[in-house]
Amino acid sequence: MPLASINGVQIYYQITGEGFPLVLCHEFAGSHESWEEQVGFFSSRYSVITYNARGYPPSEVPTELDAYSQEQHVEDLYGLLNYLGIDEAYICGLSMGANMALHFGISHSEKARALVVAGGGYGGTEREKFRFQSLENAKIIESGGMDAFADYARGPARVQLLRKDPIAWEKFAKLFADHSALGSSLTLRGVQASRPTVNDLEEGMRKLNIPTLILVGDEDDPSVEPSLFMKRCIRKSGLFVFPQTGHTINLEEPELFNGAILNFLTACESSSWAERDASSGMP
Repeated sequence: MPLASINGVQIYYQITGEGFPLVLCHEFAGSHESWEEQVGFFSSRYSVITYNARGYPPSEVPTELDAYSQEQHVEDLYGLLNYLGIDEAYICGLSMGANMALHFGISHSEKARALVVAGGGYGGTEREKFRFQSLENAKIIESGGMDAFADYARGPARVQLLRKDPIAWEKFAKLFADHSALGSSLTLRGVQASRPTVNDLEEGMRKLNIPTLILVGDEDDPSVEPSLFMKRCIRKSGLFVFPQTGHTINLEEPELFNGAILNFLTACESSSWAERDASSGMP
């Protein structure tokens, strides 16, 4: 089992394919297994790196709250890339992974050739509500385990997957139920409830000079406004909206998701991904 000792924690990772590195960072309810459709598609072109964040077995599950934070997530990826001898990579993330990818691009721009931010920005428009709900969700898991939190997989931005592909939803729900209760609750407390909002990152995003693709489902309400805000702030960004799609974009619309990212990376590689023209009138 490939494990890397990063910042005092064992991090599980997989590498599939050969070529320029493409890192896929999972969401709170996911893991490296959530990227199966993407690994199969992109590994013929890129060296695809998937991994489990701390708190997600077979990665190590630290038992102390202060081992979990947005900054720690970023530094774990930075350490993993260094461990693997990777100087630069494409960084793609969904939800929690999207926030991590954005933070990574701001903090370690020299390591990111391009960013893909999918379903990012949860809590960006209703910060206190999101923080309160994250802490309440942590309490549910702490008192009843992952079984008590099963309804999360049927949330208003996840029922779209159940409608479109019940088999894929069953697999997603099973993987989520198998998460570490301790790791999940501490991630909710230390990462989700405590991370800065997308609005807090405005200064960093306006300085960001990395090609960035922002992806969002039009039925993923908490992510829509933050995605528009990212588009307005990041001058080398583009926004792709998926119709009748919720939060788990890569599972709901794998072909459209993969195609959008491939077109973006191809544009980056051909130097045709543009910076916003100042004459457009956008800030």
